[in-house]
Amino acid sequence: MAIEQALEVRAVMKIMNNSTKPERILLFSGKRKSGKDYITDILYNRIGAQRSTIIRLSGPIKTHWSKSLDLDVNQLLGSGEYKEKYRLEMAKWSEDIRRKDYGYFCRAAIDMYNAWDKPVWIISDIRRKTDIKWFTENFEDACKTVRIVCSQEIRQKRGWVYTPGIDDSETECDLDNISNWDIVLENNDGNDIEVILQQLLGLIS
Repeated sequence: MAIEQALEVRAVMKIMNNSTKPERILLFSGKRKSGKDYITDILYNRIGAQRSTIIRLSGPIKTHWSKSLDLDVNQLLGSGEYKEKYRLEMAKWSEDIRRKDYGYFCRAAIDMYNAWDKPVWIISDIRRKTDIKWFTENFEDACKTVRIVCSQEIRQKRGWVYTPGIDDSETECDLDNISNWDIVLENNDGNDIEVILQQLLGLIS
């Protein structure tokens, strides 16, 4: 099955023609084990399913990968060790597609998560400048960028182990030199999650 068939994208015309574009798009980024999934899951539960949706750009990648290799897609979409075994191969495969079309997985993820009827989109895993570029090109007024940071020691306590080919690759490093985030949030163990949530909710109101 061709890649284009495996990851069928129907969102292109919707982006051009849809009159109910989202009111706010929060673009989250951060290093592995910085707590992106933890924070975005709590934010989603606070806002509620009626108004918001979490969009994982890795969703279409992992869905295709799971079907190709008969893997557990739920574990690939999680934050455990299972996905780490396949991360490098998935990253290389997805980069080949992005070189041809940097917005491919952005469109595919919007379509996969049926996001159009939600006013707030929580993009949980922005990893490249081209991801930010695509969203701001198509939804400029709605976008806010969020950088989650924490110490290397805390990341190690959460299970992070430096892996050549991953932690020195574009997927982890492409956003390192960006300084103009709309908000930077510290997510070390001592930080109050309620304080973090209030700052994020302030971006939505």
